[in-house]
Amino acid sequence: MLNFLKPPKHKELLPEDKIDSEYKKLRLQVFAGIFFGYAAYYFVRKNFSFAVKDLQDNLGYTKAELGFAMSAISIAYGLSKFMMGNVSDRSNARYFLATGLILSSLTMIFMGFSPLATSSVGIMFVLLFINGWVQGMGWPASGRVVVHWFSIKERGTTMSIWNLAHNVGGFLVGPLAILGVELFLNWQARLYFPGLAALLVAIITLFLVRDTPQSCGLPPIEKYKDDYPKTYEESQEKEFSAKDIFFKYVFNNKLLWFIAIANAFVYLVRNGIINWAPTFLQEAKGFTASEATWSASIYELAAIPGTILCGIMSDKLFKGRRAPVTIIYMSLTLIAVLMYWLTPGTSQMLVNISLWAIGFLIYGPVMLIGVQALDLVPKKAAGTAAGLTGLFGYFIGDLLANAALGGLVDTNGWDASFEAIAAACVLAIIFTAFTWQREKEFLKTK
Repeated sequence: MLNFLKPPKHKELLPEDKIDSEYKKLRLQVFAGIFFGYAAYYFVRKNFSFAVKDLQDNLGYTKAELGFAMSAISIAYGLSKFMMGNVSDRSNARYFLATGLILSSLTMIFMGFSPLATSSVGIMFVLLFINGWVQGMGWPASGRVVVHWFSIKERGTTMSIWNLAHNVGGFLVGPLAILGVELFLNWQARLYFPGLAALLVAIITLFLVRDTPQSCGLPPIEKYKDDYPKTYEESQEKEFSAKDIFFKYVFNNKLLWFIAIANAFVYLVRNGIINWAPTFLQEAKGFTASEATWSASIYELAAIPGTILCGIMSDKLFKGRRAPVTIIYMSLTLIAVLMYWLTPGTSQMLVNISLWAIGFLIYGPVMLIGVQALDLVPKKAAGTAAGLTGLFGYFIGDLLANAALGGLVDTNGWDASFEAIAAACVLAIIFTAFTWQREKEFLKTK
C-alpha cells in the first residue's frame, strides 16, 4: 500500500478537559467532509447520463451502444466497492476519499475535453470503467469514518442523514450540466464542468476529514459515548488482516448475503429509473431537454424526506428491524413505477409526481441495506461488508439497469424495460422477506 494511504498512528490522549470539546468539533467536521465529498462523487458518476441524448444526436450512437458503455461504470464500481472496500478498511479515510474523487474528476474532464474520448464505444467503455473503479473508493471511506466517529446507537440516524449526500450530489449534477453548457456553449461541458466542480470539493475534503479519533488523540467512540455493542472487543481497535476481514467476518455472514442479493434488485430499480429518465421523458413523454433535466434532478431531492422517514420508521416503529420497512417502501415503489410508466405524456404533472414518488421511496431501502451491512460486522471490516452489498447492487443491479435496459428499449421499446423494473421491485420484496425471521433472531441475541 502507498505510504500516504496507510492509517495514521494513534496519538497520545489529549488532556481530559479537552476531549469533549475536541470530539464534538471533529465529529461535525469529519461528517461535513464525508457528506460533501461523497455528494461530489455523484457530480462525476451521473453526469454521463445527461450527455446520452447529445451523443445520440451528434455522434450517432444507439441506446444499446451507450447503455453498454455506461455498463462499464456498473461493472467496475461493483467490483471496486468490494475490493477497494477491503483496502479502505486498512487505509487512511482522509486521503482515500479525496484520491478517488480526484481521479474520477480527471477522468470525466478528459472525456469532455478530448474528442478521442468519445470517438468509439470501446474507448468510452474503458474510460468509464476507470471512472467506476475509482468511484468505488468513496462509500467505503465514508463508512469507515462513520463507524469510527459515531457509536452504534446513533449510527442509524447518522447514516440516514449522510445518505442524503447521494441525493444532494444527484440533484446538483443536473444544474451543473446545464450551467456548463450555458457557460461554454458546447454539449461536452456536461462531462467536464461537473468534473471541475468535483475537483474543488476534493480539496475541501482534505481539510475536513480525519481517519479515526485515536489518530487525533481521542479515545474510541465506544468509550467516549459509553456505547459498547455486545460483540465489541478491545482487540477490534487494531487493524485486521485482509484474510480475517474476508473469511472471518464477511463471507461467513449469511444475513449479509441475503441483503446483498436484495440490494441487486433495489439498485436495478433505482438506477434503471434515474439513468434513463432524461431520455425516457423526452422520447416517451414529450418533455424538452431542460424539462427532463430538472425533473430528473428533483427526483433526487424527493429522496431527502423519504430517506429520513425510512430511518425513523426502522428505528422507532420497528425497533431496529430493517426488513419490514424495506418491504413497505418497495411495495409503494412498485405502484409509483406503474404510474410513471403508464401515465400519458399529456399529464406532465402526474408523470413528474410519480417520478418524484419513486425518488422519495427508493433511497430508503438503499440506505437501510447499507446500515445493516455496517452493523453486522466489526468496524474494521465495515468497508468490506458494505462492499459486498455494493458488489451485488452495481455489478448485477446497475449493470442490468444500463446495458440490459438499453438493449430492451432498442429491441422491444420502453414497455419492456418497465416490465423488467416492475419485476425487480417484486424480487427485491421477496429476497428481503427471506431476512425477516433471521433479522428478528439476530436482534434478540445481539
